[in-house]
Amino acid sequence: RAIDVLRAAAQAYGWENRPSPAPQQEGKLAKGRGIAWVNRDDVRVATIADVTVDRDSGAISVKRVVVAHDCGLVVNPDGLSNQIEGNVIQSLSRTLHEEVAFDKAHVTSRDWEGYPILRFNEIPDTIDIVLVNNRPEYPSYGGGEPSTCPTAAVISNAVYDAIGVRLRQTPFRPERVKAAISRTG
Repeated sequence: RAIDVLRAAAQAYGWENRPSPAPQQEGKLAKGRGIAWVNRDDVRVATIADVTVDRDSGAISVKRVVVAHDCGLVVNPDGLSNQIEGNVIQSLSRTLHEEVAFDKAHVTSRDWEGYPILRFNEIPDTIDIVLVNNRPEYPSYGGGEPSTCPTAAVISNAVYDAIGVRLRQTPFRPERVKAAISRTG
């Protein structure tokens, strides 16, 4: 089942094998792609993402996401696809922006400026969902949250592909990206 979701995502994406990071790109913007997968509660999910990284600002823009999802028997394909798309958008917000800030006494992120979330203009242009339902003899394991799990990894892998820098602490805010770039020289 793991191989099936990886193959389904790669086929829907149009994956072509090449080394990573991508060949050095000139200019301020670098493009990359990443892949990640998860097995959570008997649900297999493979995700591929395209990103653009602004080397000057450190901003990451997610352009396309492909999710292949196997949760066993699919009872409501439209509902499951909607759930997966929502999971991707919400987990992109957590990956790129969301972080609770504290001082010694209390939470300091008390508004949308202190706790930013993904904006409409940051939602990927395309979120492709592939439901892998080629084994209907399996029970329906549920599709709730497994598609959120690979998001940080897939974005980190895509950033590595774009600029050769590994991001390991979420959220991947511009200042953290710039700091990671400066550490690599």
